[in-house]
Amino acid sequence: MRAARVLSLLLLLQTRRAMTAAELAAELEVSERTVQRDVAALTEAGVPVYAERGRGGGYRLVDGYRTRLTGLERAEAEVLLLAGLPGPLHEMGLAGRALAARLKVAAALGDAPGTVVQRFHLDAPAWFKTARPPALLGAVARAVWEDRVLRARHARGGAVREHTVEPYGLVLKAGNWYLVARADDGRFRTYRVDRFEAAEAGEERFARDADFDLAAFWEEKSAEFARSLLREHVTVRLSRLGVARLPRVLEPVAASQALAATGEPDDRGLVTVRLPVESQEVAYDQILRLGPDAEVLDPPELRERIAQAARRTVDLYRP
Repeated sequence: MRAARVLSLLLLLQTRRAMTAAELAAELEVSERTVQRDVAALTEAGVPVYAERGRGGGYRLVDGYRTRLTGLERAEAEVLLLAGLPGPLHEMGLAGRALAARLKVAAALGDAPGTVVQRFHLDAPAWFKTARPPALLGAVARAVWEDRVLRARHARGGAVREHTVEPYGLVLKAGNWYLVARADDGRFRTYRVDRFEAAEAGEERFARDADFDLAAFWEEKSAEFARSLLREHVTVRLSRLGVARLPRVLEPVAASQALAATGEPDDRGLVTVRLPVESQEVAYDQILRLGPDAEVLDPPELRERIAQAARRTVDLYRP
């Protein structure tokens, strides 16, 4: 364990040029005293590390020194596929592997600070939402990583059920974690990880279906779920601008369904569209966002509600 940490420290110095003891301690998640001992160990091993005092100082390697100890372990190489997800990696307990892998790749490529990681970053959670990682995410992630059968208790619809599943993959959607797993009946299902009340991976391993595509499965199930919510319809008349803005207001599945059935515009350039919506309450909020570029034709109660909102707006802005 210490050898791996000392190597990480060496690769950090090689990549970043200079770092203080505090910066190294934060990266390696150890104390500054441990950093000092590790630097001493590198010096004793013949690595040319020296310390600069004063403002802007820190530990440095002698100019031109480079190590060739950059061999990636299998787990580190695999975790590189998630290198753009530092937050989720930490939540799944894979941050240590990711750091080691990034350092080795940077050392092998001679990657100077600010080349790749300063140009690409993925921030998965939605705006104005602070997502807390589920308590059992680490245990579930380990089961996925090691292909171990997972035994869990999952709460849904007010009931708690026990499941024994083969965990195929984890999906992070708008700050929420979902497990995709094959259930006892052989079908693939999704489980919200924050609803697991218990989760334990046993010693038993399972053989993965080589034909299973996690991304394709999630895309199909996401569209299926979105369609299942669209239980009602609203008929509206849209201007050209309203048609153009529709995909920004409706869910993608609803917008694509509506636009696919759109007819030709009338002599005023308006088109009549039947919108699939989750409910009239949701439709009310969506249509208000289209402003004067949308006129509700049906149902009458929604048309009247929109009209009342328009009258209140006019009164608000009346001189």
